[in-house]
Amino acid sequence: MPVYTAPLDNIRFVLNDVLGVEKLSTLPGYEEATPDMIDQIIEGGAAICQDILFPLNQSGDKEGCTFENGVVRTPSGFKDAYRAFTEGGWTALAADPTYGGMGMPATVNFVLQEMICSANMSFGMYPGLSEGAYNALHLHGTDELKDIYLPKLVTGEWSGTMCLTEPHCGTDLGLIKTKAVPNGDGSFAITGTKIFISAGEHDLTSNIIHLVLAKLPDAPEGVKGISLFVVPKFMPKDNGDVGARNGVACGSIEHKMGIKGSATCVMNFDGATGWLVGEPHKGMRAMFTMMNTARLGVGMQGLGIAEVAYQNALNYAKERLQMRALTGPAEPQKPADPIIVHPDVRRMLMTGKAVTEGCRALAYWAGMHLDIAERHPDPAQRQAADDLVALLTPIVKAYQTDMGFEIANMAVQVYGGHGYIWEHGVEQYVRDARISLLYEGTNGIQAMDLVGRKMSANYGRYLRRFFHPVGQFIEENQADPAMQDFVFPLAKSFAKLQQATAMVAQKGLKNPNEAGAAASDYLRMFALVALAYMWARMAKAANEKLAAGAGDKADFYESKLKTARFFYDRILPETDFRFKQAMAGADSVMALDASGF
Repeated sequence: MPVYTAPLDNIRFVLNDVLGVEKLSTLPGYEEATPDMIDQIIEGGAAICQDILFPLNQSGDKEGCTFENGVVRTPSGFKDAYRAFTEGGWTALAADPTYGGMGMPATVNFVLQEMICSANMSFGMYPGLSEGAYNALHLHGTDELKDIYLPKLVTGEWSGTMCLTEPHCGTDLGLIKTKAVPNGDGSFAITGTKIFISAGEHDLTSNIIHLVLAKLPDAPEGVKGISLFVVPKFMPKDNGDVGARNGVACGSIEHKMGIKGSATCVMNFDGATGWLVGEPHKGMRAMFTMMNTARLGVGMQGLGIAEVAYQNALNYAKERLQMRALTGPAEPQKPADPIIVHPDVRRMLMTGKAVTEGCRALAYWAGMHLDIAERHPDPAQRQAADDLVALLTPIVKAYQTDMGFEIANMAVQVYGGHGYIWEHGVEQYVRDARISLLYEGTNGIQAMDLVGRKMSANYGRYLRRFFHPVGQFIEENQADPAMQDFVFPLAKSFAKLQQATAMVAQKGLKNPNEAGAAASDYLRMFALVALAYMWARMAKAANEKLAAGAGDKADFYESKLKTARFFYDRILPETDFRFKQAMAGADSVMALDASGF
């Protein structure tokens, strides 16, 4: 049977010792977000994830969602779990108090998202999509729309979706055909079909609020003609209850490789009544509010899967007896040694540990800058933080999902043949993780976003938000003897990244295919340097704790230093390989005509 325990010690280390989470309580509106309060919240989140959501993960995978006569039923136990989740206030955690939210920082919500995704990624899709809908309405909706929908989304009584993709177009949203015709009373009749709509129909809430991309009759061609509309499943009454059924229905649900407890729906809009969100033909701006929230959320899915897959591989490696250690019996009283003694098993476990802990630090760092961008009193600080989040979003989404899938595969490898069997649970993590590389923009799209938009934005301003703190850290710590093992490899890989940045930008200006061919390797290289920076910060924090007298936590901090050295020895060298691939150019990639394949 699979296992999961929320990694609270590791979470606290990143929040308190590395990032200094106490700084959040100095931001206007976050005064109550003290380290003690945050700790209480994450302990409560750990409890519901471990005790209520995780026990439903395997059974939900086996049962899946069912569709009959237009009705979707979630797996057994999901309704009760959702009720407990909403009654505990978890849908309100980071929402605006004006609409009934708790007003906690995004950083705290990131921690909750990680634990939910480890415990039950399918379940997490339902409140996760609602959060995206909430954010778009909160930023772009009229006061009237906010007053109608946000309180219900905050309590979890109603849920939300993002309706973007259509059968003939995915990433290229300029091709959408869904139409919005004015009704003459301020509302619009929405007609079209959307596919791959997560949580588009289910039995967890009394109403589902769809945010739908569509085109007005006078819309310009392409993405400049897209508008965003809010379309409820049931029309809201003045007293907040649900009224008549709207013209929107689920046509079918997909039979998927993974996340089977999450309903992925075909949604048909047949003259459904909707209301404009934001300005006409400016739907892409509001859509990216949802999309960027979702992309960071998907990055947390990769982290969550990596953590639970690593935990299960580690647990199995300590228990499974096979052969003897190469240097002689480690446990001679047993018929064989546990497989954790074997170097190749150690390699996989250490990779899972080093990458997962590095990704956690990177993701929470992005979360803290989301909070700074939202609440810091200095506009320049807000802008700098917002720039950094924009830069990190494709990296967090792509790298963390790539590695969630890779670490899940490593967990299966640690289990050997037993990993291939459903009952042991780890093959589910491979199947569940695979979708995260695809939705909210494939990881290739994330790489193109990084090199095509973020690299050149504002004359390199986004890049400087990362390059400057890394360079400053190297300069401040290069003379510290305790940091030599970390600072110099970081400096070397950072210099390679700067070189690659200049060359990709230069070659891409002459031929866009050059940037496209280099993009995925460049993103991976950037992510590795970002993790190296986070591991250097973690090593510094661990050294400081040990120097101050760590007591019974000494082993914990020593483990951090040993894991950091593994990262620098065995994972960071990938930057050299990625640099060579990125610099190889587009000629061999583009050489064959389509007929030559």
